[in-house]
Amino acid sequence: MDKARGKTVKHGARMGALRLLGAVDEGATLDEAAALTERLPPPDRARARRLALEVLRREDRCDLLLAPMLARRPPPEIMRILRLATVEMLALAEAPHGAVNAAVALARASGQKGQAAAGMVNAVLRKVAGAAEPWARLSPQKLPAWLRGPVVAAWGEAVARAIEAAHEAGAPLDLTPKGADCPGEALPTGSYRLPAGTQVSALPGYEAGDWWVQDAAAALAARLLDPRPGERIADLCAAPGGKTLQLAAAGAEVTALDISQPRLARVAENLSRCRLSARLVAADALDWRPEQPLDAVLLDAPCSATGTIRRHPELPRIRDGAGLAELTGLQARLLDHALTLLKPGGRLVYATCSLLPAEGEEQLAAALARHPDLTVEPPQAPGIEPGWITAQGGLRLRPDLWPERGGMDGFFIARLRKTAGRT
Repeated sequence: MDKARGKTVKHGARMGALRLLGAVDEGATLDEAAALTERLPPPDRARARRLALEVLRREDRCDLLLAPMLARRPPPEIMRILRLATVEMLALAEAPHGAVNAAVALARASGQKGQAAAGMVNAVLRKVAGAAEPWARLSPQKLPAWLRGPVVAAWGEAVARAIEAAHEAGAPLDLTPKGADCPGEALPTGSYRLPAGTQVSALPGYEAGDWWVQDAAAALAARLLDPRPGERIADLCAAPGGKTLQLAAAGAEVTALDISQPRLARVAENLSRCRLSARLVAADALDWRPEQPLDAVLLDAPCSATGTIRRHPELPRIRDGAGLAELTGLQARLLDHALTLLKPGGRLVYATCSLLPAEGEEQLAAALARHPDLTVEPPQAPGIEPGWITAQGGLRLRPDLWPERGGMDGFFIARLRKTAGRT
């Protein structure tokens, strides 16, 4: 081991974060890049991911702050080191001495270009350490144009900025209880909230399966469906299984369907830990039919996932809005097919974790136009605020809602019913 690389041994988490950020630059999600840090000890692996998340939430701010301090833009691997140290010092209150020294060591360990750039890294980051005021004046990074345009058109500039601030703040940890006992702060909608970074497996009730991790907004889809004991319900596109667990905990006879066998295995693991049961089916939802008509269907359709950016800040970096028409077409076909699985008078909840009206409000309007026998039932569940309900009777959730509590994921949810007596 050479001297420079030896000095980086204690910077394992930072090196892991840089590997993750490099993978995102190449188009991978953080989950897809997770193998790059699997050799790190668990605490370093967790810290590497947290550091990568914090940098991704502030990448544009870093670049704006750094630009006047750089004679020319350095190679990508050096730029990532500069961003990481900037975020550590100015957003995470890391001691400047430690952050700067670590950055210099990482630069020297990154190869010939890094060794040549080490002096520049040291000089620039010493300036950054004293730039708290200019940093504070910078706005949170903007949504990409393909997403910001529809958001501004739907809700205005002020809401777009509030969503961007929520994305920078990140997401707390939300839990859905199986019964009554659950750690954390009780939220009005029935979820429980803990600070971001909480170690899930160390919480009381984890081994006993008393609760599971699920964003408060996502948990509302099953609550709007209002499952009853003994009802036959299908959870289409079920993985990773939070909604399946909710339906099973309510006593419903649940069929959890997903096209991905590996993702369905995660549903099985969650069911086992929580001591709940459901029938698991690996199949394309468009091809599947139950043996007899269902009381209800929960369709959490494949979507752009733009409502989860505060948890997955890499998404705006690796997606450009291409393929949206294909996605909305798939959503419409899934919705139409799901309606054929219901008995007369049966109900369906359609949900997408998206900020785009094309995947929510517009999808609902089109479904109502295609199906005259379909009605929207206004959302009824504890904690739902009147301002969340759309003119159509759907539920529009956004990251800027509940700012005093830490926000929520972006979702559109609608509860639909087939008129009894029609097919």
